[in-house]
Amino acid sequence: MIIVFGSLGIDMIMPVGHFPKPGETVLCTTDYLSHPGGKGSNQAVAAARGGAKVAVVGKVGDDSFGRRCINNLKNQSIWASGIGISEHPTGNSMIAVDTSGNNFSIVAPGANLDATSDQVPDEVFTPRNIILAQLEIPQQETFSVLARARAGKAVTILNASPAGNMTREGLKNVDYLIVNEVEAHQLAHNLGITETDPRLIAKIISQTGNLACIITLESKGSVAVKDGETYVVRTLPVEAVDSTGAGDTFSGVFAACLQAGFDWLKAMHYAGVGAAISCLGMGAQEGMPFLEDIEQHIGKVAPPGPPKPV
Repeated sequence: MIIVFGSLGIDMIMPVGHFPKPGETVLCTTDYLSHPGGKGSNQAVAAARGGAKVAVVGKVGDDSFGRRCINNLKNQSIWASGIGISEHPTGNSMIAVDTSGNNFSIVAPGANLDATSDQVPDEVFTPRNIILAQLEIPQQETFSVLARARAGKAVTILNASPAGNMTREGLKNVDYLIVNEVEAHQLAHNLGITETDPRLIAKIISQTGNLACIITLESKGSVAVKDGETYVVRTLPVEAVDSTGAGDTFSGVFAACLQAGFDWLKAMHYAGVGAAISCLGMGAQEGMPFLEDIEQHIGKVAPPGPPKPV
């Protein structure tokens, strides 16, 4: 099973012709959309659609948004019994999407800041399970869960997003670290890494944390370093409608493929194609593909080749 320890919320998606400048008011080009979101919820949905059994642990408020988040997970056969109720309102995000499919987000964490490590029971930390986490809830709680998971020999995946305050200490209990290019540069800055090439950043982070470091590069695919070897993985070319949730799709599909017994490079191959397909729908979860959707397109992208010199 995959246990996702992470954030839940409701996304308000605003299609715009261009992003506003400071002091500027921009009207939506069409009706706004409202969907369940939060990186924890998004990655859980992606993993479930990738064929995995998934449970989510986190916090929502005692409000209509919270009930909607829980019902959404249950409707997709995701276990939600580990979700607690906070006195704070359910998390909420405002996402602006321009005509090229680019986006920016403003996130109000709300109840997510009340999620605690002790919500995750010790019995799930076994070699049969994968722990998937992000950084939209308090970092110390996430790192506590990862440390307990490592002690129980569970596989640990951290999508270090947002990466602004991520430290060297946070890497020590991670098997697979996933970041996008912006987050990779933020993490590099935090760690005192002066390199700018994603392949070199991945190599240094991998060596620093003794982990596999995966950096997603949007239409350029992804790069990864594990055990001193560097790999480049291509992705499926698409005309993006909305890139919101593409990174979450990558993380969730990657975890699902590992859980299914794929080797980690094959898991990256599937995750990259799944992330590309997700950009064809509006909203984080709406465009997330099922495993059969990915398999229909996987042959269009060359699988990862031998290690690349750096």
